[in-house]
Amino acid sequence: MDARFTALLRPFLKHTGPDDLTLTPDTDLRALGVDSMQAIELLFAVEDTYGITLPDEELNDTTFATAGSLWRVIAAQLPAEAGDGPATAPATGADGGAAA
Repeated sequence: MDARFTALLRPFLKHTGPDDLTLTPDTDLRALGVDSMQAIELLFAVEDTYGITLPDEELNDTTFATAGSLWRVIAAQLPAEAGDGPATAPATGADGGAAA
């Protein structure tokens, strides 16, 4: 999780003060007040902040259950050079071997 993500997430956690909680991957978003309406608002904020679109199949309760589960879905959509994004497969040459 990056600092931009935790800063984005904090305003949606209505059952805690702005700095009362250290966010970890296991932080339970539902217990801290992220309901279904806030999840939609959070989705829009995430997509605007990161310039990504989360896949429809990831828009479910499991994704929005914890900070870590939401971050994993976000990170999977980030370009590889963003640091915590997914690794890209090595380039292959015309013969199917590794490119030089």
